[in-house]
Amino acid sequence: MPRTLSIAAKSYPHTEFLAEPGLTIEGHPFEYAAVNPIYKAFAPMVRELAYDVSEMAIATYLQAREAGVALSLLPIVLSGDFHHHSLTRWPGSAEIGPRDLVGKRVGVRAYSQTTGLWVRGILHEEFDVDAKDVTWVTVEEPHVGAYVEPPNVERTTGKVLEVLERGDVVAAVLGPPALDGAQGPLVPIISNWREAEEAWGERHGTVPINHMLTVRRDVLEAEPRAIAALYRELGDRIEDRKASEAQPGPRVRALRFGVTGELVAGLQVAIYYALQQNVIRTPVTVDELLGDFTRHLGEHV
Repeated sequence: MPRTLSIAAKSYPHTEFLAEPGLTIEGHPFEYAAVNPIYKAFAPMVRELAYDVSEMAIATYLQAREAGVALSLLPIVLSGDFHHHSLTRWPGSAEIGPRDLVGKRVGVRAYSQTTGLWVRGILHEEFDVDAKDVTWVTVEEPHVGAYVEPPNVERTTGKVLEVLERGDVVAAVLGPPALDGAQGPLVPIISNWREAEEAWGERHGTVPINHMLTVRRDVLEAEPRAIAALYRELGDRIEDRKASEAQPGPRVRALRFGVTGELVAGLQVAIYYALQQNVIRTPVTVDELLGDFTRHLGEHV
């Protein structure tokens, strides 16, 4: 009997099947690890290799790879979105624009949070606001313990929404779960964010990646057929979800399976932004990120 492989992933419409009791895929058994919110699985995965397979934020994966963690990236995007609207201020607070953030304090859950990576990249690319010109006020440490934060990163207490409400920061970067759960309408700093997001997508040929799928390298090497079966099944579910919507929004458009032009473009921009912001300090190519997938799963998929 093949050994059961553990998998930590958020329950999206395209992943909810993973929670089925006694799940097998092409004869390979999998056991679902329910972690909520899913980002709480990232530190155990990169520090302890706590799961065989895990969803992971792309910024965390880039840092883990740089730190030498034996994790492999699979070309499956489980979540993503545009993020111009993720930079917000509290209702009734002073009106500010992106350029006004220079010299100010901005809240973000962690400096290495992927939504923050995208927002800082947008600020630099479109508004000439460099990451080093803002004080980033965080409430959590990096998932990758070896990562050393830049000197303009501070730690405080509470949740990012609380830090924003009490006026400790002039603006905050909030990922989709925080934005979706916010009480009352937060005000986007980028006023024409809808148009700006689509323009960014046209310019880069992609929707920003948030989370992808990773696997322990030793598991990939020992169980390539099981990982290939999971890869194909997730790919089918993603394609079904995308095909089911006549006019998919960016969160559905972001979902990807396989080494496509959109995936490569998304990874290239993420690498560029990460280097620019000192999220990582060592250059890496997309081919290098996907090298383990190519070597170990090429003949199986």
